[in-house]
Amino acid sequence: MSNPRIVVLASGAGSLFRSLIDARASLGIDIVGLISDAQVPAVDIAHDSGIPAFVIPVGSDRAQWNSDLASQLRSLAPDLIVSAGFMRVLGRTVVDEFEGRIINTHPALLPLFPGAHGVRDALAAGVKVTGTTVHFVDAGVDTGRIIAQAEVPVLDGDTETSLHERIKVQERALLVEVVGEIVRGHIQYDNPENGDSNE
Repeated sequence: MSNPRIVVLASGAGSLFRSLIDARASLGIDIVGLISDAQVPAVDIAHDSGIPAFVIPVGSDRAQWNSDLASQLRSLAPDLIVSAGFMRVLGRTVVDEFEGRIINTHPALLPLFPGAHGVRDALAAGVKVTGTTVHFVDAGVDTGRIIAQAEVPVLDGDTETSLHERIKVQERALLVEVVGEIVRGHIQYDNPENGDSNE
């Protein structure tokens, strides 16, 4: 049996993407493509690692962008899509076709602090503990079924940058763990038809 085909979506430096590349042999996965919305360092990591990279810029026509993204994903035939620091909300065109096979990392303990500023919002709220979440992607913003979480304490004097850096350490480890559990069949893909996705 061939290794599961993984496509990664990333918009930034690519540290989460790098963690999957480093673990791909032990996980038994093939990362068959990286898709980004801009020419970012994650694209360079893909090129250096021999992984095809595709840049689909977001223009004024979001419907066309979602259609182009769905088409590119379709051509890569992924078993699992990993949104790893991808700063775009996936539209219905993508979610409806691939729902149940898309996971996302988020730098907060969902359902608390969803959206693009989870670290900043946690600091502003004065919480003593935050963390990271890996969840399935649905049509909402960070509303899909939670798969796993890891806690990170908020320290006195933390800034958004210092807290986010500590969260990223846990986020990378948790993502690798979750992908491993999924490809080994210990976590089932979400089934939007009946909601039966127990481990």
